[in-house]
Amino acid sequence: MIRIPAIDLREGRVVRLRQGDFAAETRYDVNPLALAKRYAREGATHLHVVDLDAARDGSATQRDLIAEICAESGLIVQAGGGIRTRVHIEAVLAAGVSRVVVGSVAVREPERLIEWAREFGSDRLLVALDTRQDADGVFRLPVSGWTEATAVTLHERVGQFFDAGIVEFLCTDIERDGMLQGPNIELYSELRERYPTVRIQASGGLSSLDDLRALKATGCAAVVMGRALLEGRFTLVEALSC
Repeated sequence: MIRIPAIDLREGRVVRLRQGDFAAETRYDVNPLALAKRYAREGATHLHVVDLDAARDGSATQRDLIAEICAESGLIVQAGGGIRTRVHIEAVLAAGVSRVVVGSVAVREPERLIEWAREFGSDRLLVALDTRQDADGVFRLPVSGWTEATAVTLHERVGQFFDAGIVEFLCTDIERDGMLQGPNIELYSELRERYPTVRIQASGGLSSLDDLRALKATGCAAVVMGRALLEGRFTLVEALSC
C-alpha cells in the first residue's frame, strides 16, 4: 500500500478543510514547496495536491506553484481541483503532474471521463469519487468542491467506470475528511469485496498508524495522508515503515 502525503492549497497556502467546508479552514505555517521537499527527503515517492481555489470556482491560481513542486520535489505528483475540460487536463500534465485527478466531471458526465481516459490513458487520470452517506444510508457523490449534492451513487459510478476498464479510484468519505476519527474501513472493504480487482486510494479520517494497518488489511492500493501528518499524529517516516 502506497503512503501518499497530501498538500491542499488555497491562496498559495497549505490548508486543510473540515468535511470540505471552506468556512472550516485550518492554515498551516509552512511553505508548500518546502513541505513537498521535506516529504521527499523523508522517503515519500508520491504526493497528492489539491487546488482548492480551482475546486471551488474553476480558477487555476495554484498551477504555477504545482509546476514548481513537480519540478523541484522529485515526487510523483497527482493533482486535481477544478478539472472540467480536456484543456485543463493538458495544462496540468504540462505542469509536470503525473496523474490528473478528476472529480465533478466523473460524476456529472461519466462518458466524457471515459473518453478522456481513452485519449490520455487511464494511467494519466485518477477518478475521484468523493462520497457522503445520505439519510437512507446510501453513499452519494456531491460535486463542485463537495458543495453541490447529486443523486448519483458511489456504486453506480464505480460499476460504470469498471465496465469501461477504469480500475483505480480515489475515494474520500467526506464526513470523515479532516476529522481525525479513523477511515471508513467498512466502505473500502465493501468496494474491494464487490470489485476485487479495483485499486482504491483511501482518503479521509486517518488518525493513527493503526488506521494504516487496518486500511492495508482491506487491500487498498494507497492511502492519502493529510491532517494527521500536518498535526504530528505520526511522522511520515513512521507511516512508511509501518
